[in-house]
Amino acid sequence: MRVLIVNTSERTGGAAIAAHRLMDALNNNGVKAKMLVQKKETEDISIVGLNKPWLQRWRFLWERWCIFVRLWFSRKNLFNIDIANAGADITRLREFREADIIHLHWINQGFLSLKSIQRILESGKPVVWTMHDAWAATGICHFTMECQHFKTSCHHCPYLPNGGGKNDLSSQIWKQKKLLYNRYNVYFVTCSQWLAKEAKQSALLTGQKITNIPNAIDTHIFCKRDKNSAREELQLPLDKKLILFASHKVTDERKGMGYLINAVQQLEKTHTEVREQLALAVLGGQSDEIQAQIGLPVFPLGYTTDVKTLVNAYNAADLFILPSLSDNLPNTIMEAMACGVPCVGFEVGGIPEMIEHKKNGYVAAYKNAEDLAKGIFWTLYESDSEMLSDNAVKKVTKDYSQQSVAAKYTEVYQQAMTFKHYQL
Repeated sequence: MRVLIVNTSERTGGAAIAAHRLMDALNNNGVKAKMLVQKKETEDISIVGLNKPWLQRWRFLWERWCIFVRLWFSRKNLFNIDIANAGADITRLREFREADIIHLHWINQGFLSLKSIQRILESGKPVVWTMHDAWAATGICHFTMECQHFKTSCHHCPYLPNGGGKNDLSSQIWKQKKLLYNRYNVYFVTCSQWLAKEAKQSALLTGQKITNIPNAIDTHIFCKRDKNSAREELQLPLDKKLILFASHKVTDERKGMGYLINAVQQLEKTHTEVREQLALAVLGGQSDEIQAQIGLPVFPLGYTTDVKTLVNAYNAADLFILPSLSDNLPNTIMEAMACGVPCVGFEVGGIPEMIEHKKNGYVAAYKNAEDLAKGIFWTLYESDSEMLSDNAVKKVTKDYSQQSVAAKYTEVYQQAMTFKHYQL
């Protein structure tokens, strides 16, 4: 069986990391897999990139411009929505022709258009689509937040100026997707049970096959190592309890840095002694921008894709925190747990599926900075830290190992090959 994994980026973003890890898991478990990306960044022979980078750039810019106009020339929400009006035709590629299964992942920002997806479906090849967010099940947004319109039909989109309208951009793209899905069957996979539940409520995906398979992680790479050695490698203090926060972009409101800052402020008021005991390490872009906003010593580690640095950062931490306001199945929590680090996060999305409350971390009430502060203090000062660490590793080994995830996807591929392709 030959699988072509299709994802916009090779290394940037959670979907890219998850797609690459799945490719490795499949290849390590008897399935031949390659990955097609918009721009090849490494020498990995299993990765294929598109030619004509100038054309890929033009597609990206054209889509952004069209969205920018519909946002009344505001940058707000410019990257929270996608309309897939420009993209490449990958059906002519040799790798596409050789594949038995086409496995779509995150394909936005000018990589694949709706017309591109239609050509893929018209080829007759079985298509599996892993949803890393809600875009495939909505008109234009990746995260629905509190909006429920996707359950009937998208309109009055909260991401559009003045809340959009009855026939706004979200409604127009919704109708295009509906025509596509009504004609063809796609085997959808979600990374979390939460997203599977959301997808099954979408009126777009009525009649489509939807199943849940988590992301994979290589537990030989992400594993427990000596804490002091990790801190020395990154020049982090040896005499502090260290909290780690990680995000592609630290200032992304959806990742909840504001709630973390608030929680730390509350923690300093209720437990004044922690001011001298705690420090915060921040992994991600723009990590130096929060130093002035928080009372603890802050160690900005910047954004990196270097695996050694990532593993050291997790192993250096006593606690990993991700107060996301909306998230699917964060790779960062999985990576931290694989390294034996207890995690704290809000009860939202797929996070409660990963963090088992007071077993391998702490699940705080949604958007509750006070409970987040309680979770930080409980994990660092009141819990059995060794038990939390052991349980975190056991959770990852049981649910997210390469072998387990590869076996589940192999079963899905076999089902997709016998799945009725056309609905009409």
